[in-house]
Amino acid sequence: MPGELFPHSGQIRLVAVVFGGPAGEHEVSCASAAAIVSHLDPRRYLVRLVYLTEDGEWMVGPCTVPAGPAAAQQLRELTQHMDAKATRQPPMDALAEADVVMPALHGPFGEDGTAQALLDSIRVPYVGCGMAASVQAFDKDVAKRVLASYGIPVAPWVTLRHQGDRPSADDRARLGLPVFVKPARAGSSVGISKVTAWDELDAAVVGALKWDTKVLVEQAVRGREIDLAVLEHADGKIEAGPALEIHYGPKRAFFDYDAKYRDSGTEFVIPAPLEQGTRSELGDLALRVFTLLGCRGLARIDFILDGRRPVFNELNTFPGFTQASQYPRIWAARGMGLGELLDCLIDTALVRTQPGG
Repeated sequence: MPGELFPHSGQIRLVAVVFGGPAGEHEVSCASAAAIVSHLDPRRYLVRLVYLTEDGEWMVGPCTVPAGPAAAQQLRELTQHMDAKATRQPPMDALAEADVVMPALHGPFGEDGTAQALLDSIRVPYVGCGMAASVQAFDKDVAKRVLASYGIPVAPWVTLRHQGDRPSADDRARLGLPVFVKPARAGSSVGISKVTAWDELDAAVVGALKWDTKVLVEQAVRGREIDLAVLEHADGKIEAGPALEIHYGPKRAFFDYDAKYRDSGTEFVIPAPLEQGTRSELGDLALRVFTLLGCRGLARIDFILDGRRPVFNELNTFPGFTQASQYPRIWAARGMGLGELLDCLIDTALVRTQPGG
């Protein structure tokens, strides 16, 4: 049975790590889960694996996972003998028994509010943003509208919904070239194209529509790509870590999926070489975005630095936790290892009076 919700009580907590998912980031989610499981302190936690296959099938693993380094394939194998559909045991039972859930899911289902609504419905604490914040932040169109209404700088954009839709002549003049074409509700650069001529637009929209029914055509802001990691502590303190700057190879047109996860030439510079005033402005802006979108627990907030002017790009409510991921690297540069970071996230989740609060 779940224990009382007091961090650092000395009680061993049961943590359900949910991973996989029917999205384009299935493998990244599995890698994130492996890193998380490998760094959860076995003196403080028992771990239960809950795996969601690419076909949407739930598989529930044993209540204890062997301590020590774990690989993504090992985690999948540990769930294979307990197919929830075959045994007719609802995976919700396994989640409800947990003290806290770590939804290590990226993209649709994991970051769009679906998993959060599910966890709210069974009243179990979980790490990260709630349903409302997840819905707002995951939809790039909605997030930009909300933030722009508060005066946060965002790149100009238009929204398309159907194959064959095109920006008006006025919109094309306003946006200029190049533009980025991206699904409104997808993650990790899946379905994104850089368009340098308007006759390339139709093919880019078709590619984006494979991932979502709503597509953004967004002005390509030229500048430095800067990421900020925001962390909420159990006492309510919210802080931003040191800024990270992304450098990717000259053959890359932008920071796409391959550049993120497969290109050894991609480099993260932490802390980013910035003037003190710019560092402070970016940190303050990241905290403001986090608050305005109603986030909690954690988020990675990405900006484009246009000269000295920061422009909001997007917010990830559950960023990657792999060894190559920006979020844990930022906190490692601050001196907080992954194990300590996970302790902080779990403690913060446990002190909430209501899971959906």
